[in-house]
Amino acid sequence: PMLIDDLAEVDYSLNSLPAVLQTFVDLDLKGVVYPAGNYTDPPYVAAPFTIPDQSDSMLSLVFSEYFFQTSSFAYYTAGAFNITITEETCSYFNISTEIFGSIIPEVAKYSVTPYPVMLKLMATETPIISLEQDSFTAEIQGSMEVFAVLPDAATQLLFTMNIAANTSIALNIFDQKLMGSLCLNRLQFSLAHSNVGFFEISLLENILSYILQTEVIPSANAKLSKGLPLP
Repeated sequence: PMLIDDLAEVDYSLNSLPAVLQTFVDLDLKGVVYPAGNYTDPPYVAAPFTIPDQSDSMLSLVFSEYFFQTSSFAYYTAGAFNITITEETCSYFNISTEIFGSIIPEVAKYSVTPYPVMLKLMATETPIISLEQDSFTAEIQGSMEVFAVLPDAATQLLFTMNIAANTSIALNIFDQKLMGSLCLNRLQFSLAHSNVGFFEISLLENILSYILQTEVIPSANAKLSKGLPLP
């Protein structure tokens, strides 16, 4: 396998001998992404597919849905979908209990003294990849834990939310690498647990969507822009 980064490797070994035909050579490559150092077969079955006639092209390189499913599984297994956002790493504004308290009265009552806030995001299952003729989407189920960071650096959980995100992925090839770009289409939030009492999660949707758009998506795209080496 070929190393992609410190989290994953890709195996492009041949599944069978090359088929040499009159007008082209057909190479059936394995195309499986593994967590780095872990070569356990992913829980997917590669479905057979045919390549459309590309007689006007010198080279056709076709990736199946299976390839991207194994990529999703490998990076999920390696913890790539777990992200922590703190006051220090938030680029556009300081996230604090004061900001959340101005939106949610329950937080203001719970935390009278303003404290920095830490957000822990994680995928709770392998993102579901769907590759259609005109679209490439990933459905991500996750959770977000919101903590107050106390003066002694201890953390206090305020509440936990469930997140469902629908994203589109655009692909391109540059410098012999397959690169991607993520676009957030739709977000849904629900309150999973609260230590500050019940509140309407809709009050937070704008600020949370903004944080995801300005912090999480750019971070994901920075990683995707590094590219995946082609065979």
